[in-house]
Amino acid sequence: MYQQKNLTKIKKMEELAPEAMKAFWAFDKLAVAEGAIPVKYKELIAVAVAVTTQCPYCIEIHSANAKKAGATETELTEATIVAAALRAGGAITHATHALDA
Repeated sequence: MYQQKNLTKIKKMEELAPEAMKAFWAFDKLAVAEGAIPVKYKELIAVAVAVTTQCPYCIEIHSANAKKAGATETELTEATIVAAALRAGGAITHATHALDA
């Protein structure tokens, strides 16, 4: 299902819903802009979230952006391990619902 060429369809979405897509792009740009949290850290957060949501498009885009912002492969790896730990932690804590009271 994941094919990089699918991203070319975004142009059609922009034609079909121009105002909504314009608002999305503005929000997307602001979300990772320099602020109280530096861009490098925002992109590392984005990579961790992308790994958790399993979005290959986002993993590719935000990994590249993180590297452009100065992130190392070690930092990218640690960010993804944090994401994995939180996902595993959620599974463990939710597993308690399967046990008798």
